[in-house]
Amino acid sequence: MTIWLLRHGRTAFNDERRYQGQLDIPLSPAGAAELRVAELAPERVFVSPLCRARQTARLVFPTAAQTVVDDFAEMDFGDFDGRTADEMAHDAAFRAWVDGNCTAACPNGERRADFCARTCAAFERVLLGEVERQAKDLVIVAHGGTLRAVMERCALPERDYFDWMCGNGCGYRLDWDETLWRARRRLRLVGRLCFAREAGTC
Repeated sequence: MTIWLLRHGRTAFNDERRYQGQLDIPLSPAGAAELRVAELAPERVFVSPLCRARQTARLVFPTAAQTVVDDFAEMDFGDFDGRTADEMAHDAAFRAWVDGNCTAACPNGERRADFCARTCAAFERVLLGEVERQAKDLVIVAHGGTLRAVMERCALPERDYFDWMCGNGCGYRLDWDETLWRARRRLRLVGRLCFAREAGTC
């Protein structure tokens, strides 16, 4: 089985470099226009509940049914949502969070470890369900943080959370191998994906 992990297309908040977390921000007109239809035509796509992921899935995989997985939602940045790093440059709580490598809980938001745990638990449930039904492909459309959490926990080669950043409309292709999964709970990286026409977004 091949696993396709795709980050949603561009939003206005992406362009403004605002934290959007679990705010339900839609794709911008430009972000929607630059996405292209994939050559792959899966029967269904697993998506975050947030509209930017669902819109991306409709544009890239237009014939696929969508299965919403609530735990694929982006990290909850709490009080930081809707703001830019520049706007919070003198915010003591934000500076402490950044200086701590963004591992502490955001005020009124999530701790990164908790976010990664919920995301990866959901990913494993979906993955093993698709393995059981002998699916050829598993397609997930979600968020940058969602992809980073899964890649840090499950991908080979092993890399740090922030080393798995990718552009809007882009992502990763992984290969399922039962022996490797049972031994190490790992998936092999096959390559990168990009379904955005503008090369600069990837």
